[in-house]
Amino acid sequence: MLQSSQKFPADIHWHLCCRLRKAQRLDGYLPSSLLERRQIFVDCLQLLTNHQPGNELHLITEVTVPGGSVDYFIVSARDGSAQDFVGIELQTLDTTGALWPERQRTLRELQVPRHDEEENITKSFGMNWKMTAKTILMQLHHKVQTFQYVNRKLVLVVQDHLLDYMTREFRFDHVADETVIGDPMHIHAYRANRLQSGFRLELRRRMSTNADGIRSALGLQAEANVELSQIMQLLEARMSDETVFAPV
Repeated sequence: MLQSSQKFPADIHWHLCCRLRKAQRLDGYLPSSLLERRQIFVDCLQLLTNHQPGNELHLITEVTVPGGSVDYFIVSARDGSAQDFVGIELQTLDTTGALWPERQRTLRELQVPRHDEEENITKSFGMNWKMTAKTILMQLHHKVQTFQYVNRKLVLVVQDHLLDYMTREFRFDHVADETVIGDPMHIHAYRANRLQSGFRLELRRRMSTNADGIRSALGLQAEANVELSQIMQLLEARMSDETVFAPV
């Protein structure tokens, strides 16, 4: 993942990532940029198939379930009791080599103060396509079994270029391009479009499959045995006024 040890305004985040463009294509951007306008969460609301009018929505971060930790949960609750949930995983491209000097040169161009002189170092960096794709598929294989077992949905949010790579390099011929809402594993691919006012995320592609589909891509096997009530209790313990999610 493209990470930054300092926090900058969103427009600087996008400019940092623009330096990673190849052939005018925005290959990499910060995970925090995927949270723009909370669009990725709104796009997952349809998967809350047990949500009812009057229920309260909660957005909860980093919940550990059998199979690993999940970045976000959208929870539909009534009277403090979880009725439904969707898990959301964010994945952007990892990098190899020395990214920091390029970062510092970008900040120099944007007239942002730096605290070192590493902008003068000439070292190359690249996008770690293969390792990023394989790692996330292995992680998903373990997690989606849990979601499938409890009849809930897990959504992977990625860049469109990363999904294109995954479908070329791994076995995705069995994965539906037209999503099936009943599938436990959904993939949402976004593109960052340049607008006059900045950048805007656009949902470009959706796919869905199940645990067998992810296993077929990797040839791995794993088992998860967890009761629905266990996950509901974990989520209810984290729900509070601070986690209430307002889509608009």
